[in-house]
Amino acid sequence: MSKTYYGTVTGIFVVLGIALGIFNKMMPEFGLVVLETGNLVMAMLCLASFMLVKKQAGKNAAAFVRGVSGASLLKLMVCIVGVLIYGLLNRANMHKPSIFVLMGIYAIYTAAETILLSKMARTMQ
Repeated sequence: MSKTYYGTVTGIFVVLGIALGIFNKMMPEFGLVVLETGNLVMAMLCLASFMLVKKQAGKNAAAFVRGVSGASLLKLMVCIVGVLIYGLLNRANMHKPSIFVLMGIYAIYTAAETILLSKMARTMQ
């Protein structure tokens, strides 16, 4: 299962990186550095959360659920802090649509993680 998870997260990272590069060519007002940084952070958080969930998976069902909840909370808090830092550093020329694209990146990674972890939970039983 870990090879599938790592491959999927890496694939999403590469596809989103290419899509963000194309998106930046069409609409250069979106900051490519901000979007690619968000993509990288989300990929790293997905890998870290998988390790957290995998450590909890062998214990029991409640531990697995705690691991998934903790991983989701970790990702959400890091995203909130990242948006706050972006807002504080770029207060004068903040591009609000970039934040919505980052929310879309978060949704893509969260959906993929949820699907893969639910498959992992079903195969453990």
